[in-house]
Amino acid sequence: MEIGIVGLPNVGKSTLFNALTGAAAAASNFPFTTIDPNVGVVPLPDERLSRLSKEWNSAKITPAGIRFVDIAGLVKGASQGEGLGNKFLSNIRSVDAIAHVVRCFKDDNVVNVMNTLDPRDAAETIETELMLADLQQAQKAYDKWIRPAKCGDKDAQIKCNALETVMKGLNEGVSVRAIKVEKEQIEEFQFLTGKPLLYVANTDENNVDEKLLVPLRERAAKEGATLIPLCTKFEAEIVQLPPEERKEYYDAAGIGTPGLARLAQAGRELLGLICFFTAGEQETRAWLIPQGTAAVKAAGKIHSDIERGFIRAEIYRYKDLVELGSYKAIQEAKKITLEGKDYQIQEGDVVYFRFSV
Repeated sequence: MEIGIVGLPNVGKSTLFNALTGAAAAASNFPFTTIDPNVGVVPLPDERLSRLSKEWNSAKITPAGIRFVDIAGLVKGASQGEGLGNKFLSNIRSVDAIAHVVRCFKDDNVVNVMNTLDPRDAAETIETELMLADLQQAQKAYDKWIRPAKCGDKDAQIKCNALETVMKGLNEGVSVRAIKVEKEQIEEFQFLTGKPLLYVANTDENNVDEKLLVPLRERAAKEGATLIPLCTKFEAEIVQLPPEERKEYYDAAGIGTPGLARLAQAGRELLGLICFFTAGEQETRAWLIPQGTAAVKAAGKIHSDIERGFIRAEIYRYKDLVELGSYKAIQEAKKITLEGKDYQIQEGDVVYFRFSV
């Protein structure tokens, strides 16, 4: 699952992406960093990995990662093809969620395409283009299904009714995510404004103007979205340092939790992902899966052979390891369960998959 980084030109998207991919490249024992030229993975910090690794004396620790896609800047008129808008909008359509970067910094050396520093206007410009693109998408789909709907096709009638609701809402300036319509009825159309959203306020390095963040906080609250303020320039510089030196710089800047870590965590929550672990002498590793994933599908996350030959999932809870103190104590307390393929993996499960191929 991927999060697309969108925004106007010169708001800091590429700097953020460079920081993300730099963080991934610098993470020790992290097996994948840049997937494609425009896709990067940032590791998700998790203190539970250290505890599990200590328990099993693991030779290797591998955190889970959130995938981010760098999408070129959109401009006003993108829905009509301005600035290669059609191509960039199609890139957004393929991701699972959106991180909308908004300029909240002052720098005369970086051209501001909006001429004035107005986060509210900047955010609305992008949202309007996405809505217009969705309106075109909805109308095109409606034109396709209306004839079979009139001929009595029940499925087509359901689609058309849902599309009419979507078009009405979009024409009134309401994003698809806020329109009351069954998600299952419209998910095939991949509406841009129906995707989960978070805002990234790209701030000045030293003097964060809280007044600039107010309209974004209000907008995020209205849409049920998260707002992550961070300075992409600062984050990109920090990840160039050796990992052991970064904390000192964050402490000097008065930053308790690095911006990239907050963004990765927000991305995980945005995608509705939970984390389970595999742990042993060779490796302790975190895995992200959608909430509600069955054990057999979680096994496939590790390897298709494990899914195909799935027998049982041997499971204990991380919280039991903390409360009881050791894996041996968990065994003695009979806190280990054997689950079948339909068991839904829970947050914090530590799993050993039994399989045969």
